[in-house]
Amino acid sequence: MKKTSLNLPLLELTDAVCPESLKTKRIMIQKQLYAALSESDIREWVATVNDMHDRIMRQAVTICEQQLVEAGYGPPPVAYSFIVFGSAGRCEQTLWSDQDNGLIISDEQHEQKERYFEAFGSRLADILEQVGYEKCQGKVMCSEPMWRKTLEAWQQQLDSWREELSWEPVRNWIIASDMRHMAGDQELAQRWQAHFYAGLKETPSMSAAILRNTVRHKATLNVLGQIVPERFGEHAGDFDVKYGIYIPLVNASRFLAVQNGIYESSTLKRLDRLIQLEAASLALLEMMQEAFLTALRMRNSTPVKEEDGLYISTGFMLQKDWRQKPFFHELRESLGIVKKAHRELQRQLRFLERRRL
Repeated sequence: MKKTSLNLPLLELTDAVCPESLKTKRIMIQKQLYAALSESDIREWVATVNDMHDRIMRQAVTICEQQLVEAGYGPPPVAYSFIVFGSAGRCEQTLWSDQDNGLIISDEQHEQKERYFEAFGSRLADILEQVGYEKCQGKVMCSEPMWRKTLEAWQQQLDSWREELSWEPVRNWIIASDMRHMAGDQELAQRWQAHFYAGLKETPSMSAAILRNTVRHKATLNVLGQIVPERFGEHAGDFDVKYGIYIPLVNASRFLAVQNGIYESSTLKRLDRLIQLEAASLALLEMMQEAFLTALRMRNSTPVKEEDGLYISTGFMLQKDWRQKPFFHELRESLGIVKKAHRELQRQLRFLERRRL
């Protein structure tokens, strides 16, 4: 696929002084990006999309701080790190991604700290929504106390998650593993991450717990090797790109990275490092990398509609599209790789369970 040189006014995003102007600039840039998708190298295109999102979110933080000054709260009383999770943490956002974020607040004492950051988290989530990022249905946002804590409180929460290895705490741990610093004091994020991975090393049973969560995924190929689309509902006959191919590869790559002490949050960077280390079957890892690039392209090519200038997608590929050659063959081949990766994870889970981990 040929590469398209995009002359995007990304620097103009830092000129926005209010959510409305930031949204206007976002709409202008994302229209150019969407138009260039079919002619672009998918790795470079996704990197550019996420560069745009990073700049928008950092500017939203700047706007939030200024609004709080104007509202009488003053500047931040102590240092903080605005962090992101999910596709933002992995640098894999689509043009229509929602919010997945949090705050790490300094342990330094200040009488206005709690009041300020409660207002900051709530206002920032609202600003991001105004700019076009829907609020997370799972409430993984800096407006929620669970995802907005001092460093010490975060460390205690991380410890509690790895001490109770049931489904929900492990799910939260997995979400946290994709954390990436976005704005503010990066040292706080680095100290958070150091504690996170130290805890993983101290808890051998965590690997099996993560793997038990990871091996569950949507069936995409039947025993005859046929693609399994949605069976019921408004998307009957369509293919779920996000949960059928993209998320299984994200999860498999994450587990292998965590298992091998790789601290990258990006799936592509995780796979690059896994290949360098030959951390599993090299042939399988290289196939997973190709399948993941295919998943990224398909995920960003699902049908969209436009609302208030912003793109919205269900994440489903229409039946009339996924059944077309050569798309059909590419999808089936990639799903075969997902199945191979899943089998490898199941093999590892059986090994860990035999060791009673």
